[in-house]
Amino acid sequence: MDSKKKTLIIVLAVIVFLAIAAYSFFAGNYNKFVNLDQAVKTSWAQVENQLQRRFDLIPNLVETVKGYAKQEKDVMVEVTNARAKVGGAGNVPDKISANNELSGALSRLMVVVEKYPDLKSNQNFMHLQDELAGTENRIAVERMRYNEAVKDYNQTIKSFPANLLAGMYGFKDAAFFDAPKEAKEAVKVKF
Repeated sequence: MDSKKKTLIIVLAVIVFLAIAAYSFFAGNYNKFVNLDQAVKTSWAQVENQLQRRFDLIPNLVETVKGYAKQEKDVMVEVTNARAKVGGAGNVPDKISANNELSGALSRLMVVVEKYPDLKSNQNFMHLQDELAGTENRIAVERMRYNEAVKDYNQTIKSFPANLLAGMYGFKDAAFFDAPKEAKEAVKVKF
């Protein structure tokens, strides 16, 4: 074999190697983005399952409390309006905002409940309150899992050199499910 053929074979081998490496890099990163994006969507679906459970429990809880706390109309209206916003929210950031508002309204409703000892001993209310507390715990767990999936996804699409490909493929940041500002303040119980 003469030196021209050897050089040609070496050049072709390097080109084939570079082509395979480039394909692996592009395809591997794209597939990773897709997998992480699906993990975020799956985690969000689990959050929505628990939010729906809470959404379904609220009318029963409100009706039970209404029977005891007729004069607490403002709190009931606030819970009902916040629930309606949750039902009308379209995208993930709007759903997060609406659910944060609902969480605040529910915490104010629980403060109202403290004023009515008879209500606290009512079995229907106690059952609903336990269901709601369990649901809130499930929401917290799913919210944490969702935020972990968002963190992994956002880190990956922002890391170099993957960030160049993520922009090229149209992958964008996912929204975190942050706690509302009101959650940082302790709810005040006044009699």
